[in-house]
Amino acid sequence: MRIFLTGATGFIGSALVPELIAAGHRVIGMTRSDAGAQALKDAGADVHHGTLENPASLRDGAADADAVIHTAFDHDFSRFVENCEKDKRAIAALGEALAGSDRPLVITSGTGIGIGEQGGLASEDIVNLKHPNPRIASEIAGQALLDQGINVSVVRLPQVHDPFRQGLITPLIGIAREKGVCAYVGDGANRWPAGHRSDVARLYRLAIEKAERGARYHAVGEEGVSARDIMESLGRGMQLPVVSITPAEAQDHFGWMAMFMALDMPASSAQTQARLGWQPTGPTLLSDLDQARYLEQSA
Repeated sequence: MRIFLTGATGFIGSALVPELIAAGHRVIGMTRSDAGAQALKDAGADVHHGTLENPASLRDGAADADAVIHTAFDHDFSRFVENCEKDKRAIAALGEALAGSDRPLVITSGTGIGIGEQGGLASEDIVNLKHPNPRIASEIAGQALLDQGINVSVVRLPQVHDPFRQGLITPLIGIAREKGVCAYVGDGANRWPAGHRSDVARLYRLAIEKAERGARYHAVGEEGVSARDIMESLGRGMQLPVVSITPAEAQDHFGWMAMFMALDMPASSAQTQARLGWQPTGPTLLSDLDQARYLEQSA
């Protein structure tokens, strides 16, 4: 297939490009920069210049493709709500290019959307429209396209990691450096799901090849890693003390990250594994953190 890939030079996209090419697909990767264009050419992909802020560039990229994978997202989490709304508009633009066809579109969301109103383990068959995670905007946009007859499926992401980046944990490293401690809230028993970058890339490929209308997949290798375990690993790597803070102290300590720090977000991928035959095999989150390579980027 000719697959249009947004976010092609990003953390996940740059792993997905070789995954798709190795499987025999032709990749048209979107980038906003000359450096990104060169990286895509070097990886064997075609180049499409575009941005999330330019809906026309998204429509043009998708127009001649056999399938579309949308991984691009503005990761300025200090503007998370605004960026989720931007993603909603981007998904709508991609859908306009696919209207009237059965060409598949795989979009991206977060595993938190699969947590029911009473909490518990997130699962693929739950869409909690009342969940406080602003990323629900992406799934609302996807559902609108489904209602229009467009072939949309969703990959929901946990904390995606390798030895260099670990999702929301990466900005926590900067906070820990600034504050001089690695902190968790309360007893630190709240959990975050995780998935290794290589496993996540493979899941996107399987999802676009399956092209199952309305399917939701969880890119989860570990159902939940406790905040305390995460912070203890960071403390070892950064040689900083690990401390507990109260919920009342969280906003002052973590700033914009406070909204995430006490959330318990375990997630299952049992249905995903059964549906696609996907088996996560990558290293665990803590093993990647314990390699301490993230310190090279934070120094």
